[in-house]
Amino acid sequence: MNQTKLQNVLSAMEKQGVSQLIVSDPAVIFYLTGARIEPGERMLALLLRTDGAHRFFINDLFRQTRDLGAPITYYNDTQDGVAILAASLTAGKTTAIDKNWPARFLLRLQELFDGRCVNSSPIIDGVRAIKTAEEQEKMRVSSRINDAVMERLIACLGQNHTEKELGEILLKLYLDEGCSGFSFEPITAFAGNAADPHHVPDNSRGKRGDCVVLDIGGVKDDYCSDMTRTVFLGEVSARAREIYEVVLEANRRGIAAAKPGNRMRDVDDAARNYITEKGFGPYFTHRTGHSIGLEVHEAGDVSAVNDALIRPGQCFSVEPGIYIPEENIGVRIEDLVLITESGCEVL
Repeated sequence: MNQTKLQNVLSAMEKQGVSQLIVSDPAVIFYLTGARIEPGERMLALLLRTDGAHRFFINDLFRQTRDLGAPITYYNDTQDGVAILAASLTAGKTTAIDKNWPARFLLRLQELFDGRCVNSSPIIDGVRAIKTAEEQEKMRVSSRINDAVMERLIACLGQNHTEKELGEILLKLYLDEGCSGFSFEPITAFAGNAADPHHVPDNSRGKRGDCVVLDIGGVKDDYCSDMTRTVFLGEVSARAREIYEVVLEANRRGIAAAKPGNRMRDVDDAARNYITEKGFGPYFTHRTGHSIGLEVHEAGDVSAVNDALIRPGQCFSVEPGIYIPEENIGVRIEDLVLITESGCEVL
């Protein structure tokens, strides 16, 4: 296991008064060990303990050939994996458990274990939110590649491709740039489709004057990129230009508010208040951003209800938008910011 990351988790556990914690999320196990284990419907668990008696519980189907940094207890399909795990817990002690652990395992543990169960995710998520120097550099590289891919994709827009065809081209561009694939299913949307923030690409083609929303991201060396650009085919109306400029200024104001000491909600306020001031408040229908790293959406959003203080090492998106279906227009502009000691670095 990565000892720095492990120690950060153990320190956070001690601050929360938690002596034992069950990690089940494959992304978190990868974060701590560098090992990808996808267990399907079977139980996968890493028990972390402040006394150092860590242990993995893995189904026989997923035998490991590398040292994961802790002993492994294997179980097979005829055994009760949760009961085996429960036997390693200290009775009467609070146990923190991943928010994503399936209920069938949690309910079984609660039948067997004499102790209080709490959500471990605030502990883990808080540690993961602060990217190490190595993670920060990987995020930079991933975003630099995304910049290049976006430029190449925009250059394809005059070739009368459908939205779906643009997605197929996009995958080839990512693979050509050394990525392993998409960090999420991309959004390529023409005209009225762009007014749906989560439009699923279809066989629509663009025409002169249409807005085009391109929301794309790739995975390079396990770390995700994500950006959105809005462009126009051939010409842009005065109305569309007005909306675009409002979103662009909201994006800039959100980025300016992304600095240590501010709250996550301050970034949302900076972008949203400007859009509201310009008369488009009802058309900005989603939060301003999300955290990102190994996963494209990690815990800690940029929203009006998140009072958490911004800390150096965090990485999140700033992506205001205006969507007006009755005018067949949608505009979103998204950048990732990496928080520094004095402000932020736009990735």
